[in-house]
Amino acid sequence: MLKIAFHPIYKHPLPEGHKFPMDKYDLLPRQLLHEGTCEADNFFQPVIASADETYIRSTHENTYVDRLYHLDIHGHEARKIGFPLSKALVDRERTITNGTIQACDLALENGLAMNIAGGTHHAYSHRGEAFCMLNDQAIGANYLLMNKKASKILIIDLDVHQGNGTAQIFRYDERVFTFSVHGKSNYPFKKERSDLDIALPDNTSDEDYLKMLKEHVPALISKVKPDFVFYLSGVDILSTDKLGKLGCSLEGCKERDRYVLSVLYQHQLPVEVSMGGGYSRDIKVIIEAHANTYRMAQDIYF
Repeated sequence: MLKIAFHPIYKHPLPEGHKFPMDKYDLLPRQLLHEGTCEADNFFQPVIASADETYIRSTHENTYVDRLYHLDIHGHEARKIGFPLSKALVDRERTITNGTIQACDLALENGLAMNIAGGTHHAYSHRGEAFCMLNDQAIGANYLLMNKKASKILIIDLDVHQGNGTAQIFRYDERVFTFSVHGKSNYPFKKERSDLDIALPDNTSDEDYLKMLKEHVPALISKVKPDFVFYLSGVDILSTDKLGKLGCSLEGCKERDRYVLSVLYQHQLPVEVSMGGGYSRDIKVIIEAHANTYRMAQDIYF
């Protein structure tokens, strides 16, 4: 059965005009239930778990984690995160992390599991930025490695923005191969070095995007030989995205998910999927694009 970590919507108001679409975390599971893609049993609600602290602090510096928990982040450093810092927001980030850790175990059991939030790939080991404070997939990778549940991990990051925090965290760790496909002229403007970066030009089409994936994904699996995969399935590659500069259509984004998940399924690789970004002006477009990822997961794996 497909298992999905679901998080209650963040209730505290964000500043007027804030660009982050929090509503999608509430609307997406409703859509999946309404259309019959999922049933209530597909969803589980993660918690803040004390056991997760080991993996959080093996991924992020202790001083940063302590300051985050005590809301002791101010000025420029706080502005880089982009959210007004609060205990509720930090607690939500810790809950998302638990969702990804639980999804790792569920993926090992069932082949695939998903987190309806997460994809917080801009969080560095020592700081947060761009709506990201704790790097959920990096923490999940360390959870697997520290418990010997995986020995070689591939992170496929297809958000329109480079996974700069993930690249920094695993820069010197040969057990984790970081693969980021992103817009060349998109944020972050000063990029880190992943193990493999594909920087795409503005207005990249469906055809060119899918051709690039078909050239690289099978070759990476053959080269890296992972025994676990993380997939960051951001839908900000759409031409309608406010923060992205690529030219993909809804159908092209759906085919991206179909292709990636089909290849992983054919290779019998367990995969944890975190949702990542999506900032189209029309919330219905965001929900449809994200819902396609879950539809493809159900069709291919279950």
